[in-house]
Amino acid sequence: MRPERYVGLMSGTSLDGVDAVLAEFSDEACHVIGAVARRFPPALRAELLALQSPGDNELARAARAANALADVYAESILELLASTSTPAADVAAAGVHGQTLRHRPEEGWTLQLNNPARVAERTGVTVAADFRSRDVAAGGQGAPLVPAFHAARFRQRDTHRAVVNIGGIANVTDLPPALSEAPVRGFDTGPGNVFLDLWCAAHRGEPFDREGAWARSGKVDDALLAAMLADVYFAAHPPKSTGRDRFNQGWLDAQLAARKVLPVDVQATLLALTARTIAGAIGTYCPGVTEVLLCGGGANNAALRDALGAELAHRPVTTTATYGVAVEHVEALAFAWLAREVLAGRPGNLPAVTGASGLRVLGAVYPR
Repeated sequence: MRPERYVGLMSGTSLDGVDAVLAEFSDEACHVIGAVARRFPPALRAELLALQSPGDNELARAARAANALADVYAESILELLASTSTPAADVAAAGVHGQTLRHRPEEGWTLQLNNPARVAERTGVTVAADFRSRDVAAGGQGAPLVPAFHAARFRQRDTHRAVVNIGGIANVTDLPPALSEAPVRGFDTGPGNVFLDLWCAAHRGEPFDREGAWARSGKVDDALLAAMLADVYFAAHPPKSTGRDRFNQGWLDAQLAARKVLPVDVQATLLALTARTIAGAIGTYCPGVTEVLLCGGGANNAALRDALGAELAHRPVTTTATYGVAVEHVEALAFAWLAREVLAGRPGNLPAVTGASGLRVLGAVYPR
């Protein structure tokens, strides 16, 4: 088939900004032509964070924030096209996930802030968006959505892999060997970077703990870790998904109430929480895994990689970069792939992952 070009954009629960990739697809192969990363303006980031919780005048504030967010998406696309000398007409579509503000699949709804019509108007590119709602309407979690792409890109005939995306929330994709015909599964394991970033910003004035150096200098508080691990989410069986609705400042404050733990030791314990819950999920729900691939911002945290290596003894831990996809590109590339699927009228969900009643074409299309 003739190669097709798609853009993928992702802004995740870390709320640090937008990752955008331009990818070329041919049959089942794909490669990244170019990528840009654009940080959110401080005022927009603050508003997106505030909108995660109920507040005054939410509807108008959310509408204004959606426009500002769409402008960042559009600027990212235009910068990406300019940097790769790609005319907008050469792009089949851009997959734009939006920014999740609420995710309540147990109540039958999910909300991603976005204005895809504005993105299409500003860029001259067809936009695919609203990827979660159809799966939720079919009784699914609407998340995680990336396992279908993980399967298309990283599944092997005779190797049992797990792909772990560590964004604000971490999720795992179980990729049994293709020859086994076992289903691909995936789910959110719990906090990824969300508490590590939040605590580091509050106590160090830095957006994240570079290489996990601060966490590495502390000591894990076993009692605090045990209290955190007692949250019922970790014992719940898949399919399951979560977000800042659950794992937020209030949750952390409740865990720390009446405890006297040094800030550096809290950071070490939060890192242990992320490593322990990811490894525990793989051990419990992904039996037979022989190789673990990390992606997302947390894959750049050396202390977290080491902790995962220790927790996942006898299972090699590497990153998706080993197999040709930079860790910061995987999620954005997944939404380029999902845009391709919706334009082709192909299902983008995996019912074994989300719990939906069947395969569904995901997303709505806003023509150029």
